[in-house]
Formats: sequence, C-alpha cells, structure tokens
Amino acid sequence: MTVKQTRGYRGFQAVNAVALTVVVVVTLYPFVNIIARSFSGEREIRSGQVNLIPKGFNVETYRHVMSDSMFWTNYRNTVVYTVVATAISIVLTTCYAYVLSKRQLKGRGLLVGIAVFTMFFNGGLIPNYVLVSSLGLRNTLWAIVLPNAINVFNLLVMKAFFESLPVELEEAAAVDGTSQYGTLWRIVLPLSKAILATMLLFYAVSFWNSWFSGFLYMDQQNLFPVTVYLRNLIAGATAGADQTASSESALQIAASIQAVTIVLTMLPIMLVYPFIQRYFVSGVMLGAVKG
Repeated sequence: MTVKQTRGYRGFQAVNAVALTVVVVVTLYPFVNIIARSFSGEREIRSGQVNLIPKGFNVETYRHVMSDSMFWTNYRNTVVYTVVATAISIVLTTCYAYVLSKRQLKGRGLLVGIAVFTMFFNGGLIPNYVLVSSLGLRNTLWAIVLPNAINVFNLLVMKAFFESLPVELEEAAAVDGTSQYGTLWRIVLPLSKAILATMLLFYAVSFWNSWFSGFLYMDQQNLFPVTVYLRNLIAGATAGADQTASSESALQIAASIQAVTIVLTMLPIMLVYPFIQRYFVSGVMLGAVKG
C-alpha cells in the first residue's frame, strides 16, 4: 500500500534537496579548488585566476616533492604509525568501553569519571614532554601511539553502543558457559561492525593528520611522519630556502606547495573513506541513541 504524499511533505522534500545540494557544493568547492591550484602555474595562482579548473597546467611542485626519497620514507612512517596506532587504539577503546558498559561493575562511576576528567584537564605540554622523555619514548613509534591511544569521545560513543545491545544475548552466552572474553569475541564484536568501522575511521584520520607529536618527539628526519615533512617543506618554500631549484621553479613551488601538500596528505584517506562510509552514519547513531 502506497502512502499519499501531502503538499507539505513534498515541499519539505524540495527544501531538503535544495539545502543538501547547497551543503554538498559548499563542501566540495574547497577540495576542487585545492586540486586545481596544485596543478596550476605560479603566475595564475598569484594573480587569482584559479578557481575550479587548473590554469597554466604545471606539475613542477609534484615532481619536486615526489622525487625526494625522504618524502617516501616519511610517507612510509606515516602509514606504519597510523596502522599500529589505530590497531592499538581500537583494542584499548573496545576493551575499556565494554567494561564501562557493565552497570553491575563496582567502581564503574569512578572509571567513567576518570575518563571524562581527561577530556577537560591534562598535564600540559611540558609535563607530557618530560614524561615521554623520561620513559625513553622519544624518537620511537610509541611517542606517537601511546599518549593518544584512547580518545574519550570515541570511548563514550562505543560505551553507549555496547549498552544498547540486548542483555539477553550475553546472558544466554553465560548460560552456555562462555567466558566474558568469549562473549566479547564471539557475540559482541560480530554485532559491532558498524561502530568498529566508525572508530577505525575516526582514529585513522586523527593519526594520519597528526603532525605535532612527530614534530615534538622526533629529532631524526628519517623518523618524521609525512605531515612534518610537508610542514617543513612549506616553511622552506615560502621562506625561499630552496637553493637547489632555479628561480622560476622556486617561485612555482612556493606558489603551489600548500595545495600540493594538502592533496598528497588527504589522498589516502579519500581513497579509504568510500569503503567505510556505509558504516559511518549507522555506527555513530547506534552509539548515540539507545533503543
């Protein structure tokens, strides 16, 4: 049986379509503009001629960046840092959230309070640096991974999702003699693909885009993530520090370096996102609303 659409509902659909179209255009415009600038010539960029279509097509900056072996070394570092950090964060966040979802747990309120407290207060930059240095983590992978292993917002969203699961499933597993670890592995996680994919995306994007931890805790250039490499490249190009290139090439690189670095940094995430986005909305909603 089909439901007859009222005039008000059709009007709502029209307004909704227009509003969403405007949002999509406003969202995509900066991305398209950045890509156009990255392939445009220095003169056209400086004169403000570049909008959505590249002008004075030029790949000098891409050639300059991608011909540097250190770029690929730092890119590999970023991939390793992101994969390891995301895996550790997912494991720790899942275990912590699963524990906090148990209302019968003694001290549950205290554990939640400790987690929430860290959202508003922290030791500060210098104490954190002293702590990481005293633990011997500087110039290692763990300086990037461990201080940011659990994001409290992600933790609370996953906790809410676990609380929304039917208690009867775990009770039935307990009757069958399944341990808590077995229940988590065999019952809970298979039902949590949406929230796990969402957290995977959140953590991966966060670690991929992070540059300050690498900048702060790494002294050796071959250990930098690619974001620090690109940050240094921007600083060097805009300051005219690149002495190896010709004057014309240096101007081209300085004009488009920001656009090129943004494109190279966001490209992997843009390629991964389509495979995860179908879980994104459902994962966030399931973790935010209890049935």
